[in-house]
Amino acid sequence: MKGLWLENNQLQLRTDISIPEPPPGEALVRVLRAGICNTDLELLRGYYPYTGILGHEFVGVVEQGPEHLVNQRVVGEINAVCGHCRFCLRGQPTHCENRTVLGIVNRHGAFGEYLCLPVENLHLVPDNVPTEVATFTEPIAAALEIQQQVPLHPNDRVLVVGDGKLGQLVAQTLALTGCELLAVGRHRDKLANLEARGIKTSLADAVTDGYFDLSVECTGNPEGFAIARRALRPRGTLVLKSTYAGNLSLNVSSLVVDEITLIGSRCGPFAPALQLLATGQVDVQPLIHATYPLIEGLAAFKHAQSRGVLKILLEIG
Repeated sequence: MKGLWLENNQLQLRTDISIPEPPPGEALVRVLRAGICNTDLELLRGYYPYTGILGHEFVGVVEQGPEHLVNQRVVGEINAVCGHCRFCLRGQPTHCENRTVLGIVNRHGAFGEYLCLPVENLHLVPDNVPTEVATFTEPIAAALEIQQQVPLHPNDRVLVVGDGKLGQLVAQTLALTGCELLAVGRHRDKLANLEARGIKTSLADAVTDGYFDLSVECTGNPEGFAIARRALRPRGTLVLKSTYAGNLSLNVSSLVVDEITLIGSRCGPFAPALQLLATGQVDVQPLIHATYPLIEGLAAFKHAQSRGVLKILLEIG
């Protein structure tokens, strides 16, 4: 089968990859569509020493698996877990000590014609959700994880820093809580997507220091972190949603003096994410900038790395 293969930080299109054989408890999924994520781009830069097929945001059709799933469209949670380590037993499977992660850690990903995932990871896509829209399930779930970690109330002042793919989804999901929300970025055209949904926006330079109870950093760069940190009141909470390939310098003393809570946040709940897509409470269509066939995957990655680009999709099958 064909797939986009990463090795030694070099991406190539291979046509000689064997179709995987699903082990017991797993399903074989024929991938229909997949999205290029910032984490994929960071893996190219050496974020994690991964070798194999990239990709973790996908929609596919089950070809081998339980009868009720065969020939059905599905999305899949990316962490395949052991079920018996201390984190699994505590109900925290995304931190499983023995996990593999689709297209990231020891498990071939979605930028190939087929993939395997545990049956328990798969979720049926509602009939009214188009395939290209459903590819956003994983990042929307990641955005919803913030609300799993931090209780939010209508009187909370919340800042989202970053107008890229993730920042747009984080802002849309946080807006549903009724909080006092501001989303900031560098691109007026991207911010217009949020303004069209009634979300207050501003250029990043206009953020008032010390005003916000919660800030969410979605840029993956030191400048974004600095803005998110400065914006917080004492005892505020800073949520980091972006992966960084490099190191981040920060003033630890200011975190101590202001008693700032720092929270890392990544994978989240799929069922609520699919519900938001099915009910139209989150709009992803304006985020799709282009779709490429798999055989043009290298060009797709080059486009995804271009400044100002939002979501690039790959049409796999």
